[in-house]
Amino acid sequence: MIITGLAVGAVLGLILQRGRFCITGAFRDLWVSRSWRWFTALLVAVAVQAVGVGALTALDVIAPEIPPLSVVAVVVGSFVFGVGIVLAGGCATGTYYRAGEGLVGSWLALVAYALAASASKTGFLAPVTTWVQGLWATGLTTVPATVGAPEWTGVVLLLAATVLLVRRQMRHAAQHPVGIQLPAQRSGAAHLLFERAWNPLVTGALVGVVAVIAWPASWATGRHDGLGITAPTSNLLGFIVTGDTNRLDWGVLLIVGIVLGSYASARASGEFRVRVPSATVINRSVGGGLLMGIGAAWAGGCSIGNALVQTSLLSWQGWIALVFQVLGVGLSAYLTLIRPRRARRLAREEALSRAAASRPQDEAEPARVPAPL
Repeated sequence: MIITGLAVGAVLGLILQRGRFCITGAFRDLWVSRSWRWFTALLVAVAVQAVGVGALTALDVIAPEIPPLSVVAVVVGSFVFGVGIVLAGGCATGTYYRAGEGLVGSWLALVAYALAASASKTGFLAPVTTWVQGLWATGLTTVPATVGAPEWTGVVLLLAATVLLVRRQMRHAAQHPVGIQLPAQRSGAAHLLFERAWNPLVTGALVGVVAVIAWPASWATGRHDGLGITAPTSNLLGFIVTGDTNRLDWGVLLIVGIVLGSYASARASGEFRVRVPSATVINRSVGGGLLMGIGAAWAGGCSIGNALVQTSLLSWQGWIALVFQVLGVGLSAYLTLIRPRRARRLAREEALSRAAASRPQDEAEPARVPAPL
């Protein structure tokens, strides 16, 4: 039955690769371009999953367990994770699907991520993780439960907020079209799947549907969870190093499937190409991968486990993690993108000013020729 993990992962990998769905980009755009385009797509995925999980729970197909909130671990871990995903060039799933496209930097980031996550969850850094998670541990689980409201009220409010943002995004997209659609080279399903640019909102909805399917598929194998990346990544490394087949579960096949699905999609769309980055990018990728692994282990989840899955369960852990991942991305984006861009712009303006000031007066202001009588 765990083979369903491979199938779900392959479908998810195809959707992520073709839809260009990356949570890092969604968070980064909030700071760099003030765009809510991809963040809205993420909320669509969360809302779709919230409805699906609510229905599956009501039908007694699954019974998700909500982790109690550990404030310091979630806040600090999520912030560190947010900083790391900008340096690595992608979140957990974004790094996996870009690895399938042939980005060597993502390969290195994944290795660093796996090492740090494994060390922080079960290795020599595990005592530190346990200590951090013990700081300011609470019994808070879901937001509705804390305020004494039925769980469905939270789902309704989430749906309402998402609908408002979708309407806003659709109006903005109609007024400001993004991208240029190239002439079709294929026809039918091949054109739609591997050539035509995917709508972000449709991509988000598809990710949400796959996230819903993941719950009963994983549950049937004895893994009582939905989509997840950090724990499966740690288990995959443990399986490779020790050969312990107990680590080879549905989640491990899920992440393997993401890479395979992304690779197949990139090959079919002509986007696969092995790309070796510069030394600077390699250093950033490795450093970012290490921060991702440590931060996700502390926070109890990555951008998928917390920002996609736990948010759909309306847990405090998920929504607080989402906020601090966005803040971590904001700091990292400012230091690596926004501030250098501003510095380059100011340098160009100063150079132009100096050049204008150094020009001879007769060059700067050409002599006026009297008009003929």
